[in-house]
Amino acid sequence: MDPTGQPALRIWKTADGQFLYLLYFDGTQFWMDHRGTELWAQWPANLTIEDTATYLLGPVLGLLLRLRGVTCLHASAISVGDRAIAFVGSEGAGKSTTAAMFAQMGYPVISDDVVAITERQGTHYVFPAYPYLCLWADSVTMVYGAGKKLPSFSANWDKRLLSLSGNNLKFEDKQLKLGALFILGERTTLPDAPRIEPLVPKEGLLSLVANSYATNLLDKDMRAVEFEFLGRMLQRVPVQRLIPHEDPAQIGRLCDVVLRSLDIAMLQ
Repeated sequence: MDPTGQPALRIWKTADGQFLYLLYFDGTQFWMDHRGTELWAQWPANLTIEDTATYLLGPVLGLLLRLRGVTCLHASAISVGDRAIAFVGSEGAGKSTTAAMFAQMGYPVISDDVVAITERQGTHYVFPAYPYLCLWADSVTMVYGAGKKLPSFSANWDKRLLSLSGNNLKFEDKQLKLGALFILGERTTLPDAPRIEPLVPKEGLLSLVANSYATNLLDKDMRAVEFEFLGRMLQRVPVQRLIPHEDPAQIGRLCDVVLRSLDIAMLQ
């Protein structure tokens, strides 16, 4: 939603479904063909190409890849060993913050916000994206403390740019096998948080569908393909719910909980 409560993004099919037209609340516009092979953008005079890039490298990219048949999740992914670990959730769930904390611990970042997944010979792989993370100011404080200052993406957007190379952090630039998925749940003050909860396959499938890009634009055939893809992935990749603590100081413990769960899974 925009500041007035109206939809931040509206999408129309045009030319008998041959093109999609995307209109953002601030006047930024995108057009793409139905195969996701061509893309055009236009923005008002009071905005910049940097403003437009914040849309392009997030939801627009997720939609374009989905039109190409690539399943994309609202997630951030890191590398642990030779496996990709993805943190899935809606905006504000803590995906980028969790990835930033792992990056501080020495784990390479693979992707932020858009995690594109492909399947080859029965194995699912995560594509690398770009070498930076996108963080709100309070997330920067949570990971680094109050003294850390990061540049904004643009003068009109409050999110901060965490350059991996500029902060001596690692970026994973090759595809990795998907090793685990964590669905970020609501934060809690309960003393056992942060914690991990098991998910039955149906819960896992519904969570992934709810956090996939362009889910409202899929036709019947595309949705069937996506369900089959996600179903196969759930058979091969462990999916669990990760419950963070409301206390920002617990972010380090959350990472420890994740790493312990991965150690146990690898022993099974």
